[in-house]
Amino acid sequence: MRNKITFKLFLSFAVALLIFSLVVGSGFAYLFREHTINIKKQDLEERAVKIAQALGDSRDQMMAWQEKENSAIQKGEGTQKQGRQMGMGPDGKPSARLQGPMGLGFNSVLRFLGSAAAEDVWIVDADQNLEMPSHRDGKKPAFMYKDLPPDAEKVVRKVMHGEITTSSGFSNMLEVPTLTVGAPIKDKDGEILGAVLIHAPLSGMDMAAKQATRILLMCGGIALLAAFLIAVYSSWRFTKPLKTMQQTAERMTEGDYTVRCDVRQNDEIGELGTALDSLGERLLIARKESAQLDQMRKDFIANISHELRTPVTVIRGSLEALNEKVVTVPEKVEEYYRQMLSETIFLQRLINDLLDLSRLQNLTFKIEMTQLNLYDVLLEAVHSSQRLGKDKNIDVVLETDTKWYPIDGDYGRLRQMLMIFMDNAVKFSPNNGQVKLVLQGKRLEIIDHGIGVAAEMVPHVFERFYKTRVEKNKSGTGLGLAIAKEIAERHGMEVTMESQPGIETKIILLLEKK
Repeated sequence: MRNKITFKLFLSFAVALLIFSLVVGSGFAYLFREHTINIKKQDLEERAVKIAQALGDSRDQMMAWQEKENSAIQKGEGTQKQGRQMGMGPDGKPSARLQGPMGLGFNSVLRFLGSAAAEDVWIVDADQNLEMPSHRDGKKPAFMYKDLPPDAEKVVRKVMHGEITTSSGFSNMLEVPTLTVGAPIKDKDGEILGAVLIHAPLSGMDMAAKQATRILLMCGGIALLAAFLIAVYSSWRFTKPLKTMQQTAERMTEGDYTVRCDVRQNDEIGELGTALDSLGERLLIARKESAQLDQMRKDFIANISHELRTPVTVIRGSLEALNEKVVTVPEKVEEYYRQMLSETIFLQRLINDLLDLSRLQNLTFKIEMTQLNLYDVLLEAVHSSQRLGKDKNIDVVLETDTKWYPIDGDYGRLRQMLMIFMDNAVKFSPNNGQVKLVLQGKRLEIIDHGIGVAAEMVPHVFERFYKTRVEKNKSGTGLGLAIAKEIAERHGMEVTMESQPGIETKIILLLEKK
């Protein structure tokens, strides 16, 4: 299973998803907590400011009422006792501390804040008196101002200087992670009378962050399951064409090159499938070519055996007849000698042609390429052909559009090629006939008006040992045209034959002029 693509894909999906989940989860938890704290901070700041403003307004109202009462007392409309009850000092002036810090008289306010608010609300006056709801409930205060740690005192000092401050400096004192917001209490003239401190525990925010993280982990688990399903489906989609290509390759190893995987995808797998199909096609072509070469080898052995058997049989028969004194008449003996000489000449020509053909078909055999004038080669071939056709009174004619036709080639091989074509043309031409050699542009034609070649035979005339079974061709080896074609191809020429039996036969050479 560990080596299966399904497992590897799933593992890849799982690791990628796990890393993604860890990064996103950690980032989310951090950002969520910070966002929650910022929201809580803004909320506490707003509430602290409102509480401070409400206390400041309450103090202003109380002071205005006290001043009004003091005026009434001075006019004899009140009593000193009443003045004291309403916040007067023994000297008849407003007291600095009346019913609470800052002389505000807000016992009920603190009790309400202590019971209604989810957070602790502390108040510090300008004389560093710490007031909290427990003071007004008759309970012993949990902390005094002197108990404040340095960080907490620093927060109070900033608030007393008019800043709205946020800090976690009270956390050690309250023994729980706490967010504290402080806001200054001001009177109508802007004088700072004290500070409001609101403490909110962070445990609720941490729990919210943990809950969000748990939800994220649950989603990650669901995503992991989805990743497994996607991995299974993806691996099936991914491995299906690979499995097909594997089966195709196995069948190819068994020798079946006709099988195709037919994978059509616009990706690397599709390219691999196309390459495999192309390989099968090439292997099939190679097999056919190999079979053709093998058949050609067999045909060659059969043909050479046939070509050698006839002269060898004639020579052996003649020698046996002479050796056993079967033939004793001098004229007959002379005829037998001439026959054996003719057969040995044929054997020599056959062997020479085979050697030439073998060398020309071997690409490592180099021919001597030099710059020459093709017209000179044509002219020499025409002169030689005229001597060949003298006995049959054959007229050999050369027609060209130029006497200067430079090409790169082997002079001797080009002359050999032309003489093969011209020899065949003279051989199959009737007495008093004509053979023409025509050079026009890039086209060279050898034209005769002999017996011609049947249409079904034309495609085979350049094959080895292929020759017409007529009396005029009994001395041929069947290798001449094959040799001529090899020479033409080694010079970059294309050679074809066109024939109308009994009318005209053309050998056409298409060549490149330098």
